[in-house]
Amino acid sequence: MAFLEGFGFLLILAFLFLASAIKIVQEYERGVIFRLGRLMGARGPGLFLIIPILEKMQKVDLRTVTLDVPSQEVITRDNVPVRVNAVVYFRILDPEKAIVEVENYLAATSQIAQTTLRSVLGMAELDELLSEREKINEQLQKVIDQQTDPWGIKVSTVEVKDVEIPQGMQRAMAAQAEAERERRAKVINAEGEFQAAERLSNAAEIMAKHPAAIQLRFLQTIKEAASEKASTFVIPVPVDLIQSFMDMTKKKKKEE
Repeated sequence: MAFLEGFGFLLILAFLFLASAIKIVQEYERGVIFRLGRLMGARGPGLFLIIPILEKMQKVDLRTVTLDVPSQEVITRDNVPVRVNAVVYFRILDPEKAIVEVENYLAATSQIAQTTLRSVLGMAELDELLSEREKINEQLQKVIDQQTDPWGIKVSTVEVKDVEIPQGMQRAMAAQAEAERERRAKVINAEGEFQAAERLSNAAEIMAKHPAAIQLRFLQTIKEAASEKASTFVIPVPVDLIQSFMDMTKKKKKEE
């Protein structure tokens, strides 16, 4: 009886030993193995065995991580205080470095992103921050990627999400935009007046060279006035029109 109890205990112990030795790593994971504190390398994906007590494993996720950078107080190069937040997309390329070279790669990447956001945006003016967002995103991605590269991390994208501007600055920008729209409207109106004056000048030159054109235009004006529903209208007769008829009459009399 005692033999059976001892055998059962050994069987249970062997089962627990085997269960702790079997490790399963998913396709998107890697298992970093340490033997007596020494790095042995990364394994996976799939099923493999480790030596219990002597070896330990830490899993590392290789999928892209979305890191939300909290809002940061930034003073731009033209001394405008703004609050800016961003999002960072990164993934682990070297799981061994991510475990050995830094204590907590997620927290370290977050701190690097926050300090880089303040330093890069502090070198840009407000207009650049609002109009050249893609350029600033590229600068942020490049700097953060360089600083996290020793940890085996690849930063693929950095996007500045929201830029909060003080209320006083928003009102000033709105007034500036309104003034700019009024200026453009005045310029367009002046260009239209200039073109209209130029066309009228050309038309006057043509009519001066061809007196018959003046007569045709006069007759067309009479036709347009007659189509109106006015009961009475006065038609001024140009002297040039009368002179043309008089010249034609004199020419016929001479021919006769």
